[in-house]
Formats: sequence, C-alpha cells, structure tokens
Amino acid sequence: VQLQASGGGLVQPGGSLRLSCAASGLTISRYTVGWFRRAPGKDREFVAAVKSGDIHYATSVRGRFSISRDNAKNTVYLQMNSLTPEDTAVYYCAADRQLITSTVRNGAYYDYWGQGTQVTVSS
Repeated sequence: VQLQASGGGLVQPGGSLRLSCAASGLTISRYTVGWFRRAPGKDREFVAAVKSGDIHYATSVRGRFSISRDNAKNTVYLQMNSLTPEDTAVYYCAADRQLITSTVRNGAYYDYWGQGTQVTVSS
C-alpha cells in the first residue's frame, strides 16, 4: 500500500493550492481518507476527511478547503483556497478502512500514511 501526496509549494496569502493523494495497493473508495498537517513546533492537526459519503473539516479550514475523491483515478484531493500563513505546514494524507465517524479526526487510528508535501504561505 502506498499513498503519494503531492501538490504542495509556495503560495502568497490569499492564494490557492490543490493537493493530491494518489493511492496504490488499495481501493480508495472503500477507505476513509484524511488530510492532516504539522506546522513547525506544533502537533499534528486534523484538516479534512472523507468517509463514504460523509465529509469532515476542521473548524479552522471549513469554508476555505474542500476535500474530494476521484474513484476512477484512485485519488483524493484537497483544494485549499484563501490560504493564510497559519496554513503553512507539511500536509499528509492517510487512509484506513475500519474507522467509525467518531475517530476520523484522530490520526492515531489511520493505518496508512503518505510521505507529506510542504505548503508554505508567505509573501
């Protein structure tokens, strides 16, 4: 099983980026897929997750970020708009098949993780 996160980069405040999480070795439609981030000196933080037809967002990104899934490409996307310097972090995607709704925000419950992609928001 492999999750390949990509799409990070340097963007100015107010800008947008789209992250991709391409999966191999698993069928992404059967898994809960989440995005997490870790900023320098901070703990890992939940960002968003898609579980079957349910979507979950952290309060800090709701209304600015959008998670979506392309089953044909076996890929999950995170569209990030109106970025601020506080969004600067390494972003990771993760997947698990057995999660229940109450655990999708907890990274400790995910079995598979991608390698991370750096997002830097700066002028």
